[in-house]
Amino acid sequence: MHHGQYDNGGDLLVAHLKSLGIDTVFGIVSVHNLPLVEAVDRELRFVPVRHEATAVNAADGYGRARGSIGCALTSTGTGAGNAAGSLIESLSAGTAVLHVTGQVDSAHLGSGRGFIHETKDQLGMLRAVSAHAATVTSARDAGRLLREATAAALPAPGGPASIEWPIDLQYAAQHDDGAPVPAATAPVPDPAVLAVARALLASARRPLIWAGGGATTARAQLLALLEATGAGLLTSNSGRGSVPEDHPLVIGNFATTPPVRALLADADVLLTIGTHFRSNETADYTLKLPAAHIQIDLDAAALGRAYPVRHALHGDAAAVLPVLAEGAVRADADWSARVRAVREDVRAALHEGIGPQAAVCDALAAALPRGAVVARDVTIPSSSWGNRLLPIHDPRANVFPRGGGIGQGLGMGIGAALARPDEPTVVIAGDGGLAVHLGELLTVAQERPRLTLVVFNDGGYGVLRNMQDKYSERRSGVDLFTPDFAPLAAACALPYARIAAESDAAPVLRAALASDGPTLVEVDLDALGPMKHPFTPPVSIPTTA
Repeated sequence: MHHGQYDNGGDLLVAHLKSLGIDTVFGIVSVHNLPLVEAVDRELRFVPVRHEATAVNAADGYGRARGSIGCALTSTGTGAGNAAGSLIESLSAGTAVLHVTGQVDSAHLGSGRGFIHETKDQLGMLRAVSAHAATVTSARDAGRLLREATAAALPAPGGPASIEWPIDLQYAAQHDDGAPVPAATAPVPDPAVLAVARALLASARRPLIWAGGGATTARAQLLALLEATGAGLLTSNSGRGSVPEDHPLVIGNFATTPPVRALLADADVLLTIGTHFRSNETADYTLKLPAAHIQIDLDAAALGRAYPVRHALHGDAAAVLPVLAEGAVRADADWSARVRAVREDVRAALHEGIGPQAAVCDALAAALPRGAVVARDVTIPSSSWGNRLLPIHDPRANVFPRGGGIGQGLGMGIGAALARPDEPTVVIAGDGGLAVHLGELLTVAQERPRLTLVVFNDGGYGVLRNMQDKYSERRSGVDLFTPDFAPLAAACALPYARIAAESDAAPVLRAALASDGPTLVEVDLDALGPMKHPFTPPVSIPTTA
């Protein structure tokens, strides 16, 4: 809580950010946010990204890497609109971002006169892509609105909170009474339903647990239950690292593989925690789950939405899991042994199937400190092995676009690297995705984070190319002009290295990760050689008889 008089809105914003422990803010300066940017740059670290979408992605990555919240500053109209796609990502992921955007002078707001940077119903746009949105209407309410936005963004299920701030009210002296915002209370499951669910879990001899993003705030409780039951642990991509992935009972993000489908068919109870069963992780919902399904979620709407549930527990996993563990009984020994065998089998099969790219995966796993951030854009290496095989031991290390939007990985990685400057951060990107925000190489060059950008170069959109090669007779829009990355890196004053053979991977990545600054590493996929089986996205294609 903070209160008092402030010379302008920028000073008030800085006080609020300091109260949250935020030391770095991402954005683009404008005539409609100048007081905010100037105050942040004076008191904290302002990172001038090259696109408003990246401001939100970087703030998102910063918050994920810290397990807290990040802040992005954008301008009015087009600037706020540019941020919308990245706000959708944060909304999809339920990650905490405080997005503060400018607005025209309050006297002209909503007049439709074509005032510079004005857009029709900016607040309506922000409401559509944010978990919370509000307008500052006086110099006495800005502090309260900032606290309300933060209170909406931080607790699960969370998401981005947007504040639009008219420029005249940014320049005005601010008075904040510091009144606290009431904290949200977590729901509590019906005791009778919880008791029946506990009895069901205690009766299980072949249990499985599926951890989604909602399990990442209940890590100790999940580990205790896992070890008490000897269950196998599946995860969604978002739930990775809830239990360190070198634990022998962690199968991981492999639910749709044949061995795990067989486990699901034979399991007598499945407990799912904070997962929304996304289409790409359930083979478009064709994955079959056990009928004895216990589901925990903070979001009441998620219970039973994708799959039938026998016992729906509307509550906080950190509070519910210890109650379920009270009656825990060990699984049959042969079931736990089968879980451990399946864990090894699915990893070995994927490792073998990705061919020469396994050398890159192995080199990253060997060179990265435990818990270091691996930010992954949407690209073949991420979708095939980065999201499954590359080990994640801490959910704060697991940074990726959960909504599936291409081109967001570099911005997220920049934010994560600046959130955790004392350890290396890796970004896995494709040449197509990198091109979406190629200008952010200049941000990397300017800020010099300890970031290794690994660009897998296949000359276009490889995922969709493989899809068209499999299902179509021609290619459309997938083969793209790709820059020569060596001189591009040199033009941006970035060290450059190339992986063209499996033997290059370990020394190149070891040296890049040992550096105290940025490095661009190109993986030349034509030279390295293809995967054994071309990767295609897990989407359904209608076929005609």
